[in-house]
Amino acid sequence: MKMKERLFILSQYLTPHHLLSRLIGCAAECRAPWFKNRLITWFAKQYQVDMSEAQVEEPTAYEHFNAFFTRALKDGARPLDNQPGAVLCPADGAVSQLGRIEHGRIFQAKGHSYSVTELLGGDSDRAAPFMGGDFATVYLSPKDYHRVHMPLAGTLREMIYVPGRLFSVNQTTAENVPELFARNERVACVFDTERGPMAVVLVGAMIVASIETVWAGLITPPKRELKTVRYDEAARAPISLEKGAELGRFKLGSTAIVLFGPAQVQWAAELGANSPVRMGQLLGN
Repeated sequence: MKMKERLFILSQYLTPHHLLSRLIGCAAECRAPWFKNRLITWFAKQYQVDMSEAQVEEPTAYEHFNAFFTRALKDGARPLDNQPGAVLCPADGAVSQLGRIEHGRIFQAKGHSYSVTELLGGDSDRAAPFMGGDFATVYLSPKDYHRVHMPLAGTLREMIYVPGRLFSVNQTTAENVPELFARNERVACVFDTERGPMAVVLVGAMIVASIETVWAGLITPPKRELKTVRYDEAARAPISLEKGAELGRFKLGSTAIVLFGPAQVQWAAELGANSPVRMGQLLGN
């Protein structure tokens, strides 16, 4: 590892992750035109954001940075693959890794893997249906569309908030921080689908101000402690979402991980580590 990369990783261990994220979150909600317009204009230029896809193309028309960052796209900007049995990519970005869940662990990067049980909050019964199954990890870069959508139609079974650190989730960090995605703060959503249980895990990252879901809004527990909310018929009215429907969003983006049980999905042959992807395209069958 180069000295620059070593210093980058070391700085993340020393940084007060949550304090920094709260400060950035406050700035991202600022409505003062002199501040938010400069920030949005700089960001759009720095990361070459394609505003022609957005419902509102003028960057300074957004009320604050977070509204710009989670901007809606024009109808038809992300057509959904309509092949029978298609599993859709949940977000814009790039495939970080995808493949088989082996011995209860998910491949992170060369020399690193993490526990599927820990990813889903430490409950072995919850993780059991995914043992020997398949995973896909999609990294959302700053320029990407930051809403996450359903790979398949499903009915929400439970949502698990798992507290943790907020390391960066870029490739350098993934290659050098052990158990990265099982260490970061995250929201795991488990659905019942036509292909059995499906989990979509929204992983927080450095300066990610918040994670939202369409049914619970902003996920901001009063205490950073494990919290599970069940959505079965005995607990509350079932929540069902169609394939391609919005599931949630990142305010300053991160990573989405999709899990299926054994022999339920075959990832598209053309996809591999670092493959660019867009929401709605074929992720697997």
